[in-house]
Amino acid sequence: MKLSRHSDYALRAMIQLASAGDELVSIRRISETYGISHSHLMKIVQSLGHAGFIETVRGRHGGLRLARPAREISLGALLRHTEGEDGLVDCTGCLIAPACGLPGMLAEALEAFLKVLDGYRLDDVASRSHVLRALFDRPASAGPGDTPSARCDARPAGP
Repeated sequence: MKLSRHSDYALRAMIQLASAGDELVSIRRISETYGISHSHLMKIVQSLGHAGFIETVRGRHGGLRLARPAREISLGALLRHTEGEDGLVDCTGCLIAPACGLPGMLAEALEAFLKVLDGYRLDDVASRSHVLRALFDRPASAGPGDTPSARCDARPAGP
């Protein structure tokens, strides 16, 4: 299983906001930190805002912050929001769908995956906020391999 880029970027943004505490963080700053398209990140932020995960403050000195404490935000709930309710496979129109047991098994596996993540909170991921803040505050010109986006690829190597 592989999380969508939408979920990946949402998690990255949420971690940065969690590490900032009550400070406001601009979309531009998050975008530059991770090398994420500003317009793509705006769509993600809007979705997270509508779902009640973050709040936005408009104006010259505005920005983003978590809508509630990081200890109250379940990673499972966050991923359910960003990944949606679709299953791992779409069996619409498949010849063997009426007799195939795979969709049920995959749905069970996905629910088990999310149940594990229900046991973790955003503050579990961002518990070393002082270290995270130092990494986020590094200049973009720190060199190849020295940016959070270069170090933060949780996908395993291989197929």
